[in-house]
Amino acid sequence: MSLKGMTGFARREGGHGSWTWAVEARSVNGRNLETRFRGPPGFEGLERAVREAAQARFQRGQIGINLQARRIEGPASIKINHDLIERYLEALESHIAAGRAAVPTADGVLALRGVIESGEAADDPDVLEMLEAAMARDIEAALDDLAGARNQEGRALQDLIVGFIAGIETRVERAAAAAEVQAPLIRDRFARRLEDLLGEAAPPERILQEASVMAVRADVREELDRLTAHCASARVLLDQGQPAGRQLDFLTQEFMREANTLTAKSVSPTLTAVGLELKAVIDRMREQVQNVE
Repeated sequence: MSLKGMTGFARREGGHGSWTWAVEARSVNGRNLETRFRGPPGFEGLERAVREAAQARFQRGQIGINLQARRIEGPASIKINHDLIERYLEALESHIAAGRAAVPTADGVLALRGVIESGEAADDPDVLEMLEAAMARDIEAALDDLAGARNQEGRALQDLIVGFIAGIETRVERAAAAAEVQAPLIRDRFARRLEDLLGEAAPPERILQEASVMAVRADVREELDRLTAHCASARVLLDQGQPAGRQLDFLTQEFMREANTLTAKSVSPTLTAVGLELKAVIDRMREQVQNVE
């Protein structure tokens, strides 16, 4: 199994009766799983279903679900509330007789709240239940599509990360070869400095003694061994078939720690150059690991 990414987009459209809707599902990077739902008024009950569906499919990332719905009104679904019109007119009668209000027009009466009613109200419990069930199915389908997009991104990320690991291993080998000249360079550099200070050639035994101490401090074999071990650990994480984003993120920090130490210990221009290349590769790997679930 390949890695899974954390970014993606999916869209589904559906309808039921006189209702139509569109579901858009988006996902971006996140340290934890966060789900946000935006829907039309009256359909707040879908938020729990969205959260549960996201938790069943994802472990990390910021998941956003946007549901846009509208009702197409037809002549058969519209009716006039005559009783409400009569109550409005009765309330206005005394004001009209006293000249405090004008006789309302037909357009004005029809615009009053509740005068025009829909034959298929969204607040009808039975209608609402059927609508939410149909919408929930399309939401889950959109989340399935989103999971597919994240899987596709994960496959691309895995190929990139495998390439970065190979690049680190190649530079570790080059660093090991460059490190072999550390001790002679330290000895020669120390001999020149000591001669400059004393004004004469230093005793060979003094040079050997001091250079040995410096060589121990500049020994990078431990850092190279750790970098090799980290590469092996990264390959295990890639092959385990489980979300590995957190572990890979931590591992890139350990990679960078060893590369920094190796570069700081270097007294060889060649080893320093390899150390800088290592840091660049690790930093590029870290950027891609941020996208892994």
